[in-house]
Amino acid sequence: MKLREGDRVMVIAGKDAGKESRIARVFPKKDKVIVEGVNTAKKHQKPRGQTMQGGIIDKDMPIHVSNVMIVCDECGPTRIGYRIDETGKHRICRKCGGDL
Repeated sequence: MKLREGDRVMVIAGKDAGKESRIARVFPKKDKVIVEGVNTAKKHQKPRGQTMQGGIIDKDMPIHVSNVMIVCDECGPTRIGYRIDETGKHRICRKCGGDL
């Protein structure tokens, strides 16, 4: 999987199409990511112990990686390419060729 935690991505499909945010968590075996503030569902939380409060909370649910696209600082949403040099393998922007 080419995406990592902390990458800035744009949702390109689904009910939240067009939103930009950061990746909070990556699930490589399932090809899914959790994007902050995207695909939010209501969860009914039961109070646990004396200090934890119950109620309805918003929870970010996983979204498939094919529905998000990484955002380059210079040119916007783009695909990811790779450049190999003497220092190692680097992810690059397919539009402008800059490092991601």
